[in-house]
Amino acid sequence: MVRMLNALGHEVVTFDDLSAGFRDAVSSGKFVQGSLHDKLALSALFSTHRFDAVVHFAGMIVVGESVRDPAKYYQNNLVGTLNLLDAMRTYGVNNVVFSSTAAIYGVPQYVPIDEQHPQAPINPYGMTKWMTERILRDYEAAYGLRSVVLRYFNAAGADPDGGLGERHDPETHLIPRALRAANGEGPVLTIFGADYDTPDGTCIRDYIHIVDLCDAHVLALQHLVSGGESRAYNLGNGQGYSVKEVVQVAERVCGKSVPIEYGPRRAGDPPRLVADASRIRRDWGWSPRFASLEQIVEHAWQWEVN
Repeated sequence: MVRMLNALGHEVVTFDDLSAGFRDAVSSGKFVQGSLHDKLALSALFSTHRFDAVVHFAGMIVVGESVRDPAKYYQNNLVGTLNLLDAMRTYGVNNVVFSSTAAIYGVPQYVPIDEQHPQAPINPYGMTKWMTERILRDYEAAYGLRSVVLRYFNAAGADPDGGLGERHDPETHLIPRALRAANGEGPVLTIFGADYDTPDGTCIRDYIHIVDLCDAHVLALQHLVSGGESRAYNLGNGQGYSVKEVVQVAERVCGKSVPIEYGPRRAGDPPRLVADASRIRRDWGWSPRFASLEQIVEHAWQWEVN
């Protein structure tokens, strides 16, 4: 996102505590190390710079971990966000783009899932995002803070130029785990649950390329800065792939077999999540540049090889 915004001529300041990231990943713009739990650091940040908008990515995102340690997720994703929003209020910054998630929908009543689908999170991660969306609506009504909420399905892939990719430690996302297992650089891939009510028994997910996700954020920023009203959109490709299908594509792309084993279901995992993203396509003309799963996996594989 930082690279894309700088390439478009924007001045960007990145604020991050580096608890789950890497300083060298931010190669342009200004970097300030700090935590959303440090109100003095937030005050210093907003008093030093004049911002038109905030893009809020600082959320913890691992479903299973949120079930095991909900306090960590409520503290970071809710309390940290409230600190950020209050700093924005104090310094008159009234535009925010928020990273939400398909997890707010819980177990789908129908697929593909549109924005009108009932919201019933089944894990603490999804609950923190659902609560934040509610907070944003209340902050707009009371304080005039406008937002664009983008509900990600499964962000995946890597920079097509090879300069950035997934570097989680430990890695929890399926595509890099499959590729590392195939390349002998990671453990055997564990498939969590093979008895779901899906054609092959494994979970189905909708994968969206990280570049396409960032494109949507650019549109969201343009919308808010030009005075647009608050919006909420799903971000996905509209096509679901099972875990086994992702493994098959990974094997075709890298030309190696992916060693797998089966484990029990993970708590908080819905069987099927597929997006209906027609609203953002219709409203803003957003369209994925890298819509095929093969392209997404190819870019992730290039990153792993490099």
